Amino acid sequence: MSPEGQIESSGIGIRLKASRERLGWSREELAVRSALSWSAISQVEAGRRRNVRPQTLSALAGALGVTVDYLVDGVPPSSTMLEHRALVYGTDDEFVDVAAPFLREGIRRSEAALVVLKARNIELLRKRLGSDAAAVEFIEAERWYSDPGAAIAAYRALVTAKIEAGAPWVRVVGELLLSGKSEREIARWTRYESLFNLLFASSPVTVFCLYDTRALPEEIVRMALSTHPHTIGRTGIESSSYYADPAGVFLDSQGEISGSGSGATTPVSR
Repeated sequence: MSPEGQIESSGIGIRLKASRERLGWSREELAVRSALSWSAISQVEAGRRRNVRPQTLSALAGALGVTVDYLVDGVPPSSTMLEHRALVYGTDDEFVDVAAPFLREGIRRSEAALVVLKARNIELLRKRLGSDAAAVEFIEAERWYSDPGAAIAAYRALVTAKIEAGAPWVRVVGELLLSGKSEREIARWTRYESLFNLLFASSPVTVFCLYDTRALPEEIVRMALSTHPHTIGRTGIESSSYYADPAGVFLDSQGEISGSGSGATTPVSR
């Protein structure tokens, strides 16, 4: 903190801009909602004003739905920041047409971008991204999704590393390998998807989880509606009316996912 009681941080501008753009707001709209001047917001975002008054930070954080700690140090807030969305698709173009612009938007905002898909889908997405693919980290799903507990640990490590390295946000496109799995395995991964909402609620992360109707039975596709607060449809992002409370789902001491949350274990029928 400066002698005048102002807070100095070189990352405030980056996180302020990321939080504003995540909501689709212009600087003018944030100025209105925070009762601050457009020029002050512009100076902070551009890094020209690094000593920011606590009152200004409080106004900005309150308007954006984040905490002052997040704006200053990148510390995850207690409020929900996670955006966990399901994309149910039936053609290659349906998934690429959504995933590519999503990743490009993150690249433009200097956010960290991770893709965890089957090798075939990685190549489809690489081709669509073109030169932008160089800014994306690609990992084959077989390596990442070998076990629910290991996947959660990997995501925790990834998010921590990216935020500490200066990324204002983390974007992920992932797809579980559920085709041909046993009922027990599917139940474990269903609980994993539900538990994700609790463990990463306060993390600056947006995740698109893909579900391919060509390879998955209808009950697994319905499950996605109960474990993801939002879905991506023809009209854009929508709240899932079938989303179930993940309370009661937890990791035991061996890293296994277990629990009694009804929404986390039972697919919701239409």
